[in-house]
Amino acid sequence: MSKELPVKRYESAGGVVRSSDGEQMLVLLRGERLGPEGRPEVRLPKGHIEPGETPRQAAVREVREEAGLSNLEVLRDLGHQRVEFDWQGTHYVRDERCYLMATTSATAAQPPEAQFERRWLPWTQALARLTFEAEREWVRRARSAGSDARD
Repeated sequence: MSKELPVKRYESAGGVVRSSDGEQMLVLLRGERLGPEGRPEVRLPKGHIEPGETPRQAAVREVREEAGLSNLEVLRDLGHQRVEFDWQGTHYVRDERCYLMATTSATAAQPPEAQFERRWLPWTQALARLTFEAEREWVRRARSAGSDARD
């Protein structure tokens, strides 16, 4: 008989950020925790929604904090998806919301969080390099939203 894992539920929000010309998108490389086959994780910026924060506010904050980008335009809500995974003896249920964002022509860039390296890649290359399928789904939704999509 297998022991049932404890369950932790939480909400997160993040962004698929395209360059001002729409030709590239932002990914974050995290080398501390290695992903499949010993490669660094390639991620989208996202994180927990704080109490009193809307998903949209959390997404903008997470992109600002993790990627070091502050001059952003939110173009479209890309919807919701539920992601479930087991990690370190706990079953996680994460309700995610993601937004298509664009950098403005005068994007203010600070260094990203210490755990991340910021990279701009062509869409196809970014899609292929992302570590997790749920994040690839956000990119597919962003691509189908169109380059001039606005909320």
